[in-house]
Amino acid sequence: EVLETVDFVAPNERVVFRTCERERHHVVFQMGSADAERALAVAKLVESDVAGIDINMGCPKEYSTKASMGAALLSDPDKIESILTTLVKGICKPVTCKIRILPSVEDTVNLVKRIEKTGIAAIAVHGRKKEERPQHPVHCDVIKAISEAVSIPVIANGGSHDFIKEYTDIETFQKATAASSVMIARAAMWNPSIFRKEGLFPLKEVMQDYIKYAVRYDNHYTNTKYCLCQMLREQLETIQGKKLHAAQSTQEICEVFEMADFYEETTAIFEAKKTSLETETQDEDDQMEDPDVIKMAVRFDKREYPPQITPKMYLLEWCRKEKHPQPVYETVQRPLDRLFCSVVTVAEQKYRSTLWDKSKKLAEQAAAIVCLRTLGVPEGKLCEGENHLINKRKREDQEHLNNRDHGEELAEPSHKKANFIEENSDMNVPKM
Repeated sequence: EVLETVDFVAPNERVVFRTCERERHHVVFQMGSADAERALAVAKLVESDVAGIDINMGCPKEYSTKASMGAALLSDPDKIESILTTLVKGICKPVTCKIRILPSVEDTVNLVKRIEKTGIAAIAVHGRKKEERPQHPVHCDVIKAISEAVSIPVIANGGSHDFIKEYTDIETFQKATAASSVMIARAAMWNPSIFRKEGLFPLKEVMQDYIKYAVRYDNHYTNTKYCLCQMLREQLETIQGKKLHAAQSTQEICEVFEMADFYEETTAIFEAKKTSLETETQDEDDQMEDPDVIKMAVRFDKREYPPQITPKMYLLEWCRKEKHPQPVYETVQRPLDRLFCSVVTVAEQKYRSTLWDKSKKLAEQAAAIVCLRTLGVPEGKLCEGENHLINKRKREDQEHLNNRDHGEELAEPSHKKANFIEENSDMNVPKM
């Protein structure tokens, strides 16, 4: 909400992919994959926020090939066909792929013809073999042979080193390969204004514009730094280049390029916006608050409890003892900060903590604590002294061992195990 972006966030809170409404109909999401169903799952996750999906079948780096992705796929056409066919049938957006050329022109053309039959919208061809690097000449003749052999659009790639220094060179590379269009990587990183028909912008201006985008969309400073180093290239040994190399935050990068004021102004706007959104969210919470819910400001700290003993277990045990239905947890996530809050219903009364937690499990434990404390029931903390659940478990374990010693290997009743195994699923049903 603060950045007005769409973020795909890993469980460790790392932003894997960030985009925005402005890019929805322009950006193509490229992934590495060696599994058709997994590729489809990812594509379905992002397809509504991108213009298309591309599979990278040309990356020669070890981190990609050792997982059977990237250029490793070139030697497994069956897997290529499976991945692309699954994606074409499974999503609504256009599907493309990028390959490198094979040792022979004939093999390369045959592979591309097979790829064409999967129904993809276009194919990008990097005119180098998987063992070749940027210093090796790009094979325009092979890309041309592919362009003439298939009817789908062919996107020529690999011309940055040999051909493309300014906009007019793009057309030269396109004609040499007979391709439908041109893909530019390194030349575009060196100066993104390579796409400007009127000519290149001064590098200083380009870098400052790039930094503004990086700050505006909270790009991680290590990525920002990497891209700026690519732009500086031979200027990395200058005073400015060395300062950039030493920078350890977005703020320090801005200072290197005399943009400290811009950084402070932008971050101040973000903080003000965040505060405003938090106030709105709190107001909404207050308006939606159920007056019948008993609230308390508590958090679950597992260090205060014995291993494998939790407030949820104590609450479940108490409900069984009192012949109440088992507790029902309703958990919601707040969009602004992705924190969780849970409400537990016990004997038709609802309980919740007023503090929001970073995971669903923690929020549910906090709700259980509120309920137990309201009822005056022990919650299992170490400071409460003897723990009857632990003792009960020990007794049952001993009984189980005694039965085994006497040759009575009997199945343990499921209702006993349910007392001690906390459910991990979203359903409020004990594991048996």
